[in-house]
Amino acid sequence: MSTKYLLPLAFIFSVLTINTSFSQNSQKQKPLQHVVYYDNVDAPLTAKELGQIVEVYGEHAEEDILSKPQRLKDVKHILRNRVEIIELPGKDLSSFSNLSTIPLFNHYNKGLSRDASYNANTFNPLKYQFNFYSREGSKTYRFDNSQFLIIIKSQNPQ
Repeated sequence: MSTKYLLPLAFIFSVLTINTSFSQNSQKQKPLQHVVYYDNVDAPLTAKELGQIVEVYGEHAEEDILSKPQRLKDVKHILRNRVEIIELPGKDLSSFSNLSTIPLFNHYNKGLSRDASYNANTFNPLKYQFNFYSREGSKTYRFDNSQFLIIIKSQNPQ
């Protein structure tokens, strides 16, 4: 075979190999689904929610969240519908990952600190790097050495 055909054939083979590799990887992931928002995300922010956003985003809260309607809607959906705290007294919860294993989301506010225990009035799920946009289902974490669980519900309920 002539060498003038080898280079184009090698190129075509490379493109086909890369294309096949990408298509196999994308087939392994769950497809993206349309996010269903509840009507409660249309209501204005509460003082507590605004405080949670400002606690995490600091001086960037306006620019990165509050002035972006879709981003604000996503955050309200997280705070109002996708984080649930339950208490299971007397149950063995040692199989759940501890909250202390989740890094703090302190990119904007280096002064954030971890919650030592659960307090409904002060817990801010935005402080933690939960995978809120995972393609997987809900994920549950435990407040370290307590009977409280944090459930991060999927954005695409089945």
